[in-house]
Amino acid sequence: MQKVLIANRGEIAVRIIRACDDAGLTSVAVYADVDADALHVGLATEAYSLGGNSPADTYLNVEKLLAIAVRAGADALHPGYGFLSENADFAQAVVDAGLIWIGPTPESIRVLGNKVSAREIAVRVGAPLVAGSEGHLETAAEVRAFAEEHGLPVAIKAAFGGGGRGMKVVWEMDAIEEAFDAAVRESVAAFGRGECYVERFLHRPRHVEAQILADGHGTVIVVGTRDCSLQRRNQKLVEEAPAPFLTSAQREQIYASAKAICIEAQYVGAGTVEYLLADDGTISFLEVNTRLQVEHPITEETSGVDLVLAQLQIAVGGPLPVLEDPVPTGHAFEFRINAEDPGRGFLPAPGSVATFVVPSGPGIRVDAGVRAGDAVPPQFDSLLAKLIVTGADRPQALRRARRALAEFEITGLPTVLPFHRAVVSTPAFTGVEALGVHTNWIETEFAEQLAIDPGFMPHEESAARRTVTIEIDGKRVALGLPENLLAGIGGAAAASAVSDPEVNPGDVRSTMAGTVVKWLADDGASVTEGDPLLILEAMKMESSVLAHRTGTLSGRRVTPGDTVALHSIVAAIDD
Repeated sequence: MQKVLIANRGEIAVRIIRACDDAGLTSVAVYADVDADALHVGLATEAYSLGGNSPADTYLNVEKLLAIAVRAGADALHPGYGFLSENADFAQAVVDAGLIWIGPTPESIRVLGNKVSAREIAVRVGAPLVAGSEGHLETAAEVRAFAEEHGLPVAIKAAFGGGGRGMKVVWEMDAIEEAFDAAVRESVAAFGRGECYVERFLHRPRHVEAQILADGHGTVIVVGTRDCSLQRRNQKLVEEAPAPFLTSAQREQIYASAKAICIEAQYVGAGTVEYLLADDGTISFLEVNTRLQVEHPITEETSGVDLVLAQLQIAVGGPLPVLEDPVPTGHAFEFRINAEDPGRGFLPAPGSVATFVVPSGPGIRVDAGVRAGDAVPPQFDSLLAKLIVTGADRPQALRRARRALAEFEITGLPTVLPFHRAVVSTPAFTGVEALGVHTNWIETEFAEQLAIDPGFMPHEESAARRTVTIEIDGKRVALGLPENLLAGIGGAAAASAVSDPEVNPGDVRSTMAGTVVKWLADDGASVTEGDPLLILEAMKMESSVLAHRTGTLSGRRVTPGDTVALHSIVAAIDD
């Protein structure tokens, strides 16, 4: 292996490029038109255009990727995560093209990447798991039948996906049909396949996982565990390693079953076996991610194993970097820095990065995919960077995290930094005897703080404030004030508030910038406040525009495929 094509973008492409450099390999980047000036493009040894901007035309286009590999003279391909990383047909096409596939075999991806057949393996090896469907779902009626037999809530999941894409939790029977349709759409958009399955949804569980490495010689090790319970929309925001507050019995069950599943599937490479840990201590197998995880750096920091270099070594038939399960050293957190607005329910917020100032100091690592001045397009994932903080133990890592998050500065678009700064001081997360968060803690227990804390006000409102430094009795104090009030400080004339232009109270406005997916209500339909009217998609995530009042929908201005800006008028509701 001499030259590696990286079939991905953003921070993971940057991470793989740097690993290739460490290994003395040539790296080849690919890019969509909007990514022509992206960080990963400039860092790679060579870079080639994919020609287009949609995921289907670029990073999901098998023919283009393989053609560039041939043109560049690459002899290997690394898929990163997301996109085609868990697509067995793509892996086979890479192998058939005479390239080294840096990942598990197509057969392993097919059997484990398909969540249905992965469950079957878990049953065979005796791994713990909850009730689920026995095959792929064809219709929403099958979901309804399962819910009638096993009860609500249920989770509809993309059979060939991961990372929360294409997952919908259903709490009411009337919501099944739309949830099924949305899960299929999101799965196709993110992974190119729409097959789904259903299983019982455990209420308030923790999300715990085991990072595995397997060589081609029958050796499987668990490099470490992680806890990924802090999630919004079933996607992870904060992860830590090793998973805290596990009993020795729970840890042993995770290690043993993760190894058994991978041995049964004849797995080779890096992968992650995921579990849910119920509040009564019950562990349930969730799925296997047949790829590198977003959160892999925290396992690297606590195990001393470079997982990407290990992937490269395994791909050419080499041995594992270590032959025994490493004993974790210290504690690490990863904070995903996404372009999302916590004040608007973590809605994706594409835009431009004005400033990007990263923290430094002991135990600080930043894996970034952007720089100051970069545009963040709406077509792709919202992840800008990852802040990885390591300490000698969990309390020290938390102290370092608070300091690093305070130093991290990004302007120009909203990010989740305000959430991270709040959560590292929240008792439910920082407790010394137990972890008080779970996979829907943000949407439940933390929802009130999100609603009332001025630190989480919607981005355009918070942007109208500035912080100034003053002295009170010789003590330095930082004071946040509205922008218009600051205009009157220091002898300047007081600024008068400018009222918003007159608006029609019936206007229905988009709640985020994105692409129109479908209307859920026709012109002339009677709607009730809170009814979903329109589905928008941005950064591979769907969101509904709700009726802000009761009345009759009229004057729809957009159609599927149209792009809309935040707060643009899309229709009206007449009294």
